[in-house]
Amino acid sequence: MQELVQAYYGQELQSSADLKTSACCDADAVPAWLKPLLGRLHPEVTERYYGCGLVCPPLLEGCRVLDLGCGSGRDVYLLAQLVGASGAVVGVDMTPEQLAVARRQQPFHAEQFGFNNVRFLEGHIERLEALELEPASFDVIVSNCVLNLSTDKPAVLRGVQRLLKPGGEFYFSDVYADRRLPEPVRRHPVLYGECLGGALYWNDFLRLARAAGFADPRLVSDRPLEITAPELAALVGEARFYSATYRLFQIPDLEDACEDHGQAVIYRGGIAEAPQRLDFDKHHSIEVGRVFPVCGNTYRMLQESRFAPHFSFIGDFERHFGLFEGCGSAIPFDRSAAAADAAGAGGCC
Repeated sequence: MQELVQAYYGQELQSSADLKTSACCDADAVPAWLKPLLGRLHPEVTERYYGCGLVCPPLLEGCRVLDLGCGSGRDVYLLAQLVGASGAVVGVDMTPEQLAVARRQQPFHAEQFGFNNVRFLEGHIERLEALELEPASFDVIVSNCVLNLSTDKPAVLRGVQRLLKPGGEFYFSDVYADRRLPEPVRRHPVLYGECLGGALYWNDFLRLARAAGFADPRLVSDRPLEITAPELAALVGEARFYSATYRLFQIPDLEDACEDHGQAVIYRGGIAEAPQRLDFDKHHSIEVGRVFPVCGNTYRMLQESRFAPHFSFIGDFERHFGLFEGCGSAIPFDRSAAAADAAGAGGCC
């Protein structure tokens, strides 16, 4: 399958217009604050962008970031502006044609930004240990619609765990299915190349993440995908697909459920991308100055990560009050785009 992916993204696809589904290139999701940065990128880089989400989390200035499956470098060059001259971004991809585009436009972006803080490595995301990357050396690792294309997803997650600093996070978008897919769908070359054939059943992804040491994956956003080609829609049958963004923190010994220890946090502001409210995940939209009840895991994610200076913390782990009401195991994605606006009022998931 790796040869298929290399050929599909290196030779068959010449621009995002060649895609046959809506899995990739959700341009409407780009927030207003990011659009000026996107406008500074070279057209050759943006035309060969095939991501399915947004992988630019807030509070990146000075961070060291790794982009898995960076392709033509669109997200690398966006992130380069966000980390600034004091930060660094490394992109990894296995497709020489895509990397050639990214490297060819490196001088252009260095002139645009006034600094050169990026580098690109050719390699496989399943074998990150083979690259010149120091363990525990990245604050944030991102990936945009690439994990589904991997032939060894557990190896990718183990590599991410190894490269993240303590308190760092894996912030990534990918495609998921509402069920396990049959063999003909998984092996279909176009469905695989379009990020659908390799999509994990969402609950299997959660199991893989937990097995790799990420005990509490947090869903940030999601949207249903549409398969517009009738012949492809017929092949997948009743299966439904979603583009979703998760964040996974490198924090040991998180609990396997949202346990209530009577804790709360107060967002004190100061994050440029979130001046009034921080949307930490789909269930935690935290207003400035508000005492916001959280479970023990959310408390630790905020306290032991780069977000800590922007919060006040109330409580400890001395007492336990049971499970946060509303925690469950139903499918976490919204089945319609309109439903996405209803989340985030407060409390734990």
